[in-house]
Amino acid sequence: MWTEEFVAGRSAWRHVPSGVVFREVPGGAFRMGLSEAELNAVRAIERSGGVEDTIDPFLASAKDAQPVREVHVESFLLARHPLTVAQVKHWLPEYDDDYAEADTGTARLEGDLEDLLELVPFDLPSEAQWEYAARAGTTTLTFHGDGKPDEDQLLDDFANETRTAASENTFGLAAMGSANELCADVWIPGFDAAPSNARPRTGDGPRTVRGGAADLYPWQGCDEWLLLLSATRYAHADFTAVRPAAPLPSR
Repeated sequence: MWTEEFVAGRSAWRHVPSGVVFREVPGGAFRMGLSEAELNAVRAIERSGGVEDTIDPFLASAKDAQPVREVHVESFLLARHPLTVAQVKHWLPEYDDDYAEADTGTARLEGDLEDLLELVPFDLPSEAQWEYAARAGTTTLTFHGDGKPDEDQLLDDFANETRTAASENTFGLAAMGSANELCADVWIPGFDAAPSNARPRTGDGPRTVRGGAADLYPWQGCDEWLLLLSATRYAHADFTAVRPAAPLPSR
């Protein structure tokens, strides 16, 4: 079912039936949420003239990603990048994507979403797992630092292995933040009483989504870069990408 190999010079696990490549995300603890330091970094971008429209809605919604708290994460597997159209077709052969230009592009699911989630032998990552993986040991706006992210950080097609490898963070994960990625948690504004052990929050209602900056490409100058930030979160409404997670296989 699983084979351990090297992909782009890094250890990886490949799910043999589907070909999906996973990275092992090491366990650890991190500060989850939108910190005051990150908010100050966003304000500094505004002061420097880097805001195209207004960050007022983002600042008003900052409480949805607070309070910052320490979360402990056990090691787990996370797909190297969101499922592509070709990978979704492994489970849904008749799948047709309205957004991707090629089978190597990120699949964005709407009506087929629940069918896929019933068929894949994987989990959705919890919000804590997703943010921990996106930060990859950093405490800045993105794993690149506190500078304003730009469209060069977007990656939506994985046909070019050189570009995919170049986009990886320290954990070997590509395109974190590019597509809106579905998490296992139900949408709850804020982190009051949220668990400190990375378990997803359950309940009724839409799930939580992370990322999404490439969903609005080409950017129209509405500060779409904010969707690349590690702490940005919102409720799932329409289409979504899926980056599956799984327990570590036994060696």
